[in-house]
Amino acid sequence: MCGRYAASRRPEDLAGIFEIEKWEPEETLAPDFNVAPTKEVHVVLDRPVKDAGSASASSSAPGKPVRQLRRLKWGLVPSWSTTPDGGARMINARAETVHEKPSFRRAFAARRCIIPADGYYEWVTGSAERELEVEGRRKRPRKQPYFVTPADGSVFAMAGLYEFWRDRTLPDDHPGAWWVTCSVITTEAETAPLAAAPDEGPRALADIHPRMPLMLTPDRWDAWLDPARTDTDDIRGLLAPPPTGLMRAYPVSTAVSNVRNNGPELLKELEGPEEGTLF
Repeated sequence: MCGRYAASRRPEDLAGIFEIEKWEPEETLAPDFNVAPTKEVHVVLDRPVKDAGSASASSSAPGKPVRQLRRLKWGLVPSWSTTPDGGARMINARAETVHEKPSFRRAFAARRCIIPADGYYEWVTGSAERELEVEGRRKRPRKQPYFVTPADGSVFAMAGLYEFWRDRTLPDDHPGAWWVTCSVITTEAETAPLAAAPDEGPRALADIHPRMPLMLTPDRWDAWLDPARTDTDDIRGLLAPPPTGLMRAYPVSTAVSNVRNNGPELLKELEGPEEGTLF
């Protein structure tokens, strides 16, 4: 799965990388090194501009799609949901079933996006039977976080979906009447050796966690974002995992486990797992 990631690039940088045509300064987000579910995140999407000042443009708008950088809430709320309460549980959609799940299939057909990241965090859980002897008492080891990122330092373009939800308890002109939310699509983690695999710890992404965000290589960005592509089989073909060997993973401080901690120090590479943890 993907439950935490880092996104520190400035909107100006993202605009150049993704050839953004429109983004609003008021939607700018500060660098976030500990993105957690329900936070607002930057998202790249192609959509006609119906009303530059309205977030309620949920219906199909005529005109040419415009590539936009938008600020959305992480945790998809289906349009048919009666409340937004389930959004925190909809942070991920499985690539294998996203086209058929009621919560995601409509967005998969028409509302796809890219969620830019520096990389994502995942925790090595170890074996339940492995314990540490601490002061004469048996204690389970702490989970060790790893940061997974493109080995060449490029943007991690996570495949995503977005959806509109109308809060019927509020009048049409209320600024909170419309929610725009998103979800990260995940796939099976790579079993091939990591680029620059560490001396200690996992040798492949699958050793860290069986799932990972699906990274879209630049040659698939335009096709994925194109809202005119609505054929399910055609779109599913874009969900093929990227070539192996593009990623590296390294241990980082357990400080990232607390969502209140946020700063570039969370990305600092450690020489090995922190004392008191086991792989």
